Amino acid sequence: MAATRDPRPLIGEPVSLDLLNTRWMQDGERQDLFAGAAGLTRLEGLAVWLESAGLADRFRADAPTLIHLLTAREALARAVGDPADATACAVVDKVLGHGRLRPTLTPSGPDEVAEVEDRAWGPAWTAAHDYLRLLRTAPDRIRACAHEACVLHFFDTSRNGTRRWCSMAACGNRAKASRHYARTRDDN
Repeated sequence: MAATRDPRPLIGEPVSLDLLNTRWMQDGERQDLFAGAAGLTRLEGLAVWLESAGLADRFRADAPTLIHLLTAREALARAVGDPADATACAVVDKVLGHGRLRPTLTPSGPDEVAEVEDRAWGPAWTAAHDYLRLLRTAPDRIRACAHEACVLHFFDTSRNGTRRWCSMAACGNRAKASRHYARTRDDN
């Protein structure tokens, strides 16, 4: 399963946003990596995502993990869409209740180790915890793609913080082509 190519158009974002990006638009239709996109079964899609997110060596692609991950994805989608949504915050907080960071001392100095009560909660807890990290780092850089037909999210790491598109090659070019078409149509 892990050898299957990730079919998503945007990968490599922080794990919380990468989880949101398991749903995307393709040819005007919504795709879901966990619901049969690219001909994958739900658990194959989960295995692909765990591999892509760097979590495959720590967590299993099984039904309980998928159920908890879907809960986290919905809560994160609502929280990113409306940070003041108290219900979404409560569900994210509930997911966070399934794990904790334990301070530890290593030969190289202080560290923290993530501990989850049940391994099936591991990926969901990891994504929820990552979202808190992004909120602490730069909440204004958590962005949805500016293209009206795109549902992808990214963390803007550009120097000046003005990134608007999930991908300049995809949505950015579509927007530029659309503006060009509108200009040439208006000129005629």
